[in-house]
Amino acid sequence: MADGFGAITWWGFSPALDLQDRYQSLASKIKNLNISESNGANKRGKCNILLIGAGDCRHILKTIAHTYRHERRELCICVVENNLEIYARHLLLLSIALEPKERLGLQEKTELFLELFGNSLVRPQASEYLQQKSSEFIRMVTDSDYLEAHLPVFNFSQLKFKERDQLESIFKFWRNSDPKIFDICRHWDERLRQYLAVRYDSRENIYDWDYSMKLSKKASIINRREYKSWREQGVAFELRSDSTYEVINRTLASGIIIKKDGERVARRGYWGDIINSPYLAFGTESEEEFLFQTSNGQHVRTATNVSEYNITALMHEILTGEKYIPPKIEDEKERKKEMATLQEIGEEEIESDQMGNTKDGDTPKETVHATQVTFLPLNCVPDLSKKSKYNKLFDVIYFSNSMVHLLTPEVKEIFSDEAVIIAETTKFMLDLKPEQMQEYMKKITSMAVSAECKAVDHADGEKDAHAFFTFQR
Repeated sequence: MADGFGAITWWGFSPALDLQDRYQSLASKIKNLNISESNGANKRGKCNILLIGAGDCRHILKTIAHTYRHERRELCICVVENNLEIYARHLLLLSIALEPKERLGLQEKTELFLELFGNSLVRPQASEYLQQKSSEFIRMVTDSDYLEAHLPVFNFSQLKFKERDQLESIFKFWRNSDPKIFDICRHWDERLRQYLAVRYDSRENIYDWDYSMKLSKKASIINRREYKSWREQGVAFELRSDSTYEVINRTLASGIIIKKDGERVARRGYWGDIINSPYLAFGTESEEEFLFQTSNGQHVRTATNVSEYNITALMHEILTGEKYIPPKIEDEKERKKEMATLQEIGEEEIESDQMGNTKDGDTPKETVHATQVTFLPLNCVPDLSKKSKYNKLFDVIYFSNSMVHLLTPEVKEIFSDEAVIIAETTKFMLDLKPEQMQEYMKKITSMAVSAECKAVDHADGEKDAHAFFTFQR
């Protein structure tokens, strides 16, 4: 495989969105989209969301965490992907966010999440946690009563029996800690050699060119050093300077069918992104402006710092139903240290400040217990419009740039009477030229129009990470 984007989307190529917020803001902004009490989500008392090929759980996590900010707190989120390994990672990463405070502190949640989300190598503690949770996940996919008792947020009932069996196999692979079964360092280097070919020996210069001429213009908060380090070895988040990141992240393993000697054979390896980086999901945007302060024209913080802060805030909001407020730092020297990296605050200070404000109970019922995340069969979007139970169901439909071809006239049958359609652009796809990005925008706009959708404002393929459309019967 010579494609640097990869055959499987471990992380999306755009920042996380609060989908319910986008739905409500667009509904109130557009004059001809008049959501009344007799139609749409208000009638059902909940918001139905369909995520098509998002790749990771970033939109789910942010939408659930911010549910308390909206009047409607009941969410039904359906997920369609093209690889079961992505469903498995959804279950893992969201379960970390839903862990009770007695089992995982806020800082440990953040570290575990980011390591398993974007690192090829993790700490031994993260590997042990993965091994332990894998056994629980096996029971969850094979025993619906156990799932209902421990993680009722998830629903596997729509998956085929074959897909559930395959999920069980994935978790059994995760549970095996033998480093010989998956050498991600070797696989990562193979991907680099295949992608760069004769340029492999000049890869340091290529990383620098991609950063200087492409990425820094789109997301300057991503630090040159952290980006080049990730390109070389696949470790994006090193949050603890006193720990070693040396254990293989087995969640980044997947299989594909390749041709060898004229025959099709299955091969396990790392088949994900080696160009764009995991920083795009949580490390390029934030509600907090202080994270993007500059000194002498350079950002004081990095995308790692922003990602750490954002995940900490989301974990805190899921746990408490309140907005996260970072610890106060009185001393100016300490403040400068905090500006350099949130990690330097120290675990005890974070625990005492944040956990002291946590409400009784594991998670706020109105946020989590009113949410259902349903995994649909792989690549089932064309079939949804043929089933009556999905007719006019979804208020928000999200298409990734790898699966936007499914935005066809037939799919409008699953749109609610007044729906919002979000399409991921190719803004952060570094291998594409500007004219290709603009051509992509023209194409998806044309596809949306053919499905009777209307564009909201004008989306620029080079500047906007998402394009928004509305649908009204």
